[in-house]
Amino acid sequence: MRAVAGVWRWRRNPLRRATDRREAWVALVALLLMVAAAPALGWVCGSLTDDALQKSVRVQQARRHATTAVVLHRAPEAPHFVTDPEVSSERTPQTLVVARWKAPDGTDRRGTVTTLSRRTGPGAEVEIWTDLDGRPALRPMDVPTAHTHAALAGFGAMLLAVGLIEGSRRLIVWRMVRGRYIRIDRAWAQAGPDWGRTGTGS
Repeated sequence: MRAVAGVWRWRRNPLRRATDRREAWVALVALLLMVAAAPALGWVCGSLTDDALQKSVRVQQARRHATTAVVLHRAPEAPHFVTDPEVSSERTPQTLVVARWKAPDGTDRRGTVTTLSRRTGPGAEVEIWTDLDGRPALRPMDVPTAHTHAALAGFGAMLLAVGLIEGSRRLIVWRMVRGRYIRIDRAWAQAGPDWGRTGTGS
């Protein structure tokens, strides 16, 4: 911000250096990109991600069906925690059970499924999700979760853009300062040997 303020403060300063103006303009351009371009990029990324996820939601909801299964007995495995990023970012306890249910075509199916229900004794009815062939499937993503993932993607894209802009600004300023020091060293190397000698005009 000091460099940005320098664009106005140093514009008529007789002691200003050309590199000072250039550094200030680089900082100003970087600031404008952070304020305008980075949020716009995040919005575009979030919108595109949301469109893709909403299509995925519709496909999943069309290909997966909720059905009721009857618990035969608990599976040998103990209850465990499962995180399904398509449904929720929270870790939820799920229990493995052996159950039977009917496929969409009416045929009987049997297998090991997971359930969130606390009633997992023999004969208990639990809700499960199956695909079009009646095989166990994950719960389809819902619309709010899709919106949340899209918003996080957009926010991440904005932060990445801000980081790239700031990194580019620092790199450009570093190269400018390095070039300034090189020119100073060259000028000193030319004037240094004659410094203070009689007849050299110094």
